Amino acid sequence: MVDGREPKFRVLLADEIVAEGVEILEAADGLDVDNRPQIDPTTLKSVVGEYDALIVRSRTQITRDILEASGQLRVIGRAGIGVDNIDLDAATRRGIIVLNAPGGNVVSAAELTLSLMLAVIRRIPQADASVRGGRWERGRFKGTELHGKTLGLVGAGRIGTEVARRARAFGMRILTYDPYLSRERAEQQRMELVTLPDLLEESDIVSLHCPLTDETRGLISSKELARMKPSAYFINAARGGVVDEDALAEALADEKIAGAALDVFAHEPVDPDHPLLKLDNVVLSPHLGSATREAQRSVGIEIAKAVRDALLAGRFHSAVNAPELAVENYSELAPLIDLANRLGRVVCSLTRGDYRALEVRYAGAQERALRAIASAAAQGLLCEIVEPPLTLVNALHVATERGVAVKRVGLGSKSGSGELIELRLQAADGSARVAGALLAEGHPRIVRIGEYRVDIPPRGTILILRNRDVPGVIGKVGTVLGEAGVNIAEYHQARLEMGGDALAAVAVDGVVAPEAIEQLISMDEIMAIWQIQLPDEPRGAPWGVDESVREPAR
Repeated sequence: MVDGREPKFRVLLADEIVAEGVEILEAADGLDVDNRPQIDPTTLKSVVGEYDALIVRSRTQITRDILEASGQLRVIGRAGIGVDNIDLDAATRRGIIVLNAPGGNVVSAAELTLSLMLAVIRRIPQADASVRGGRWERGRFKGTELHGKTLGLVGAGRIGTEVARRARAFGMRILTYDPYLSRERAEQQRMELVTLPDLLEESDIVSLHCPLTDETRGLISSKELARMKPSAYFINAARGGVVDEDALAEALADEKIAGAALDVFAHEPVDPDHPLLKLDNVVLSPHLGSATREAQRSVGIEIAKAVRDALLAGRFHSAVNAPELAVENYSELAPLIDLANRLGRVVCSLTRGDYRALEVRYAGAQERALRAIASAAAQGLLCEIVEPPLTLVNALHVATERGVAVKRVGLGSKSGSGELIELRLQAADGSARVAGALLAEGHPRIVRIGEYRVDIPPRGTILILRNRDVPGVIGKVGTVLGEAGVNIAEYHQARLEMGGDALAAVAVDGVVAPEAIEQLISMDEIMAIWQIQLPDEPRGAPWGVDESVREPAR
């Protein structure tokens, strides 16, 4: 709280979403909403840095140029499934979470796909134009049936699965090519998992349902189209750019395939001279996949809830560029992630920098969270070294840029009730090792520093002392701290053997003044001392914003 006012996250609506979505955001305590659906790119760039979250549809292009001016922006919400109007790489580098609304337009997009299939194989647009032109050419528009045909789905995510369900009602056989789909899952969905060449050669209709990524850009070119049957049809209601449109136009003009229907294009709106516009065996529509009243309502509500939950509750179910955060039980993983961040801060304080490698080891039941744990450890390690923003989204990327190789090691389920995280850091001047445990009911403890076993909470101020294992050290340390007005909360002394070196981990209230530190290090028994300051409270948000100092929205 600042000046008696609750801090708020500022949200900019740069495109229009349904009124129910706006109301969800405006009704949430802790959000300040600015609805500017017609904002132009120049103005957006000038103001975007004032906001914590930005919501867009397909109209607004979030370019690298805009993101470089993003300031405190932490979340971008896309009201729809496609995010190709957002520079994901630039957003990730700046630590910004990109959310989408993957469920809102699934039915709408699936139904459009079936509409395009029927339209192209029955030549419905051409027949409609003929009747409107005063002609009655029944013989000219002889089509074919879906029943008994083979449908090949390139991609079997939510939309592809819904298309398959509807296609089965027409009596179609379903093939799918999806590198990320298991054979067991394909069988559950009554699909045959095949290679892309086999799908192209066997299918009567090929329908794309994959995102536009570096892997899928130009996936369907002249080579792939040449594998299709001359009687086959091609459908793209997914993303422009996945297919080489010039190659498709050539295949259609040369009757190497029977027809095509497209709702999306590499460049929108379509150029009037586009070669596909000159062909009679093509059905084209202007990106109507989510253009239903139901879909627009659904995606608006879905993205409003997603942005609200990300900012206020630390839930990121639809994180596009941080899949490690897109889990249903992120709130359950948050204590592990928070512990990893704190251990990263500790291991940072124990070394002098010039880091070479960080090994993140985890033993417990949440191995799918290992990447998020590693991200949090890297974030903690680098948070006092690099310029913000440094978040869970970009921490591993930043570590790589700085020459720090981050290795993740899963150790399986740990016996007992606790979960263990261990960090092993290699630096130019040596190495450091620290481990923490999440005990029953989520209580975190630091349990190892170097070779020494300790037991101390990872919060507040901690003094780490290397000393000789001789009588009187604890008393002398307590005297110095007492005279400095510093209260000791916990004192844990560890040794490997009697009379050798020892290590003390001391939790204290407040901060130890430099004069007291000098007194301690001047003691003959003490060889080294580190003062480490950790946050008092867990940080639920992945970007590590300190809400105690956030300025309230005015």
